[in-house]
Amino acid sequence: MNYKNVTIAGSGVLGYQIAFLTAFHGFKVTVYDINDAVLDKAKAKFETMSEAFKRDLNATQEQLDKTDQNLNYTSDLAEAVKDADLLIEAVPENPKIKIEFYHKLAKVAPEKTVFVTNSSTLLPSQFADATGRPAKFLALHFANNIWMHNTAEVMGHATTDPQNFKDVVAFAKAIGMLALPLHKEQPGYILNSLLVPLLSAATNLLVNDVADVQTIDKTWIKATGAPVGPFGILDIVGITTAYNINQIAAEKTNNPITIKTVKYLKENFIDKNKLGISTGEGFYKYPNPAFKNPDFLK
Repeated sequence: MNYKNVTIAGSGVLGYQIAFLTAFHGFKVTVYDINDAVLDKAKAKFETMSEAFKRDLNATQEQLDKTDQNLNYTSDLAEAVKDADLLIEAVPENPKIKIEFYHKLAKVAPEKTVFVTNSSTLLPSQFADATGRPAKFLALHFANNIWMHNTAEVMGHATTDPQNFKDVVAFAKAIGMLALPLHKEQPGYILNSLLVPLLSAATNLLVNDVADVQTIDKTWIKATGAPVGPFGILDIVGITTAYNINQIAAEKTNNPITIKTVKYLKENFIDKNKLGISTGEGFYKYPNPAFKNPDFLK
């Protein structure tokens, strides 16, 4: 693995975390997004990330200053990738948006650049042709709060070059991740193959009026010893991601419960900009969600 320059496309919930952590580990990072206003929001998030790194990783001010020096920003895609050894795509979890992005990217990226997608549920084979370089394309999926929940699932497709796969595994380790190689394509990878059914079951209980948010979370926390329940997890993942996943599933299956969930999330959260931790409110209010209260389980 000889990556030095890394471009992060998309500065949303996971994109800005990936960018900051990669820069923290010494890589030159360019953050790309659709306009300067979006990038300005990402820069503001990096201040929060600095505090989290101090608190959780005992990061020094010198390390954080170097991290800041390793970060650059642009809304010009050609400029963003002109020196990129690796591009990490973290655009919205929508196949049409991703395909459109890869068509644009393929026209301006250098031949050397390896592309990886951070998609939560979509397969690399769905986009391999759109990239124009299927042998240099695979998936690199991160969990949220990646400096603490530091997993990186690496998944190729039928024509991914094995050397590129090995290089991406090495890169994941170089930025402090627990690299998790998958031997074949799997919708949802490992983490979401386990997690999505839990979150779907929780939202089904909610939209069917079986129980409220806190009762469902209390059940999971008390019965399993987990530190957070499914709705707390949804706030961490980001409700936009949950909405997009359910919307795609609803279009494919026409399942009445999934359609009901999409409507519920849109009306109660998406339309009100209650997107989870990133906006300060989702199923809970932050920074002091009810489930952190010592009396939550009483």
